Amino acid sequence: MFARCISSGSVRLTVLVWVLAASVSFGSGSELKVRVRLADGQITDEVLEADSEKDSITVEFKQGDGTLITFVADFKQDLKIFRALILGELERGQSQYQALCFITRLNHNEIIPSESMARLRQKNPQAIRIAEEKRSTEMLSMNVAVNLTRTWQLSADIHNICSVARDAVYTREADVKHWLDKGVESSMFESQAVEVTGLQSCGTVKDLWQPCSCSYNFRLEWYPCLLKYCRNRDVSGRGSPYKCGIKSCSKGYQFTYYVPHKQLCLWEEET
Repeated sequence: MFARCISSGSVRLTVLVWVLAASVSFGSGSELKVRVRLADGQITDEVLEADSEKDSITVEFKQGDGTLITFVADFKQDLKIFRALILGELERGQSQYQALCFITRLNHNEIIPSESMARLRQKNPQAIRIAEEKRSTEMLSMNVAVNLTRTWQLSADIHNICSVARDAVYTREADVKHWLDKGVESSMFESQAVEVTGLQSCGTVKDLWQPCSCSYNFRLEWYPCLLKYCRNRDVSGRGSPYKCGIKSCSKGYQFTYYVPHKQLCLWEEET
C-alpha cells in the first residue's frame, strides 16, 4: 500500500525537497504545472517537463502523505524510471527518508512524444485535472538489482535520479535480457537471481530483520497518454488529419522486490 505519512516537522520536508532538487536536473526544456486530484481526494501540483535535447519527459508530484514521486520517460533509450522518496519513521529507527528506484523498458504509446509535450499549454491553470481514462494497475516483479556505477551504459539519467536510492535500484529480468542483447555489459546488474516469489510477504513477517518480499504501489494520476487528431475537410470533401489535443490517463504501478529485512518495508503493515 502507499507509504505512511508519519507526523514530522517542516525540517524533514525541507530536507526531502532539497534532496529532490539536488538529484534531478531537468535541463533545457518546457515546463507545465497542473493541479491534479489524487485518489484520496487531495489536490497536488504536478510538474511536467519536456526536454527536447534529451528527448525525455519528467512527471513529478507529491502524494498526500508527503512522498515525492518522479517518473521519467527516456525516448532515446526506450526506458522509464520511477523514483519514490518516502518519509521515514524516525521513532522506529528509520532515516529521514527512504528512496526507491525502478527501471523498466518504455513501451510505445505509453505517453505522448517529448516534442508534443513541449507544446502543451493550458487555458486555465487553476483548473483541477482528472484523467479521462483510468488504466489498470501494472504488476511488476523487480527481481534484479542494478549497479548504479555502471548505469552510464544505458542512460545518464539513471544515476542522476537514482543516486539517492543507493542499493534500492531494481529492474526486471526480462528487461535485463533485452539490454544485454543491445550490448549493455552484465556488470551493470549486480544480481540476476534475486527471487522474491519464494519469500514471505513483508506484511506477514513479524521479525523486523527478516528478509521478505516487499510491494510498493503508487499511481500516476494524470499524464498525457495519447494525441487526439481532428480532420479538416477541403472544398472537395477530402480530409487531412491534424493534432488537436491530448487524452489524459491515470495508471497504477505495483512493484514487488526483495528487501534484506522488513525494516525497509514498514508500509506493508497497513495492508
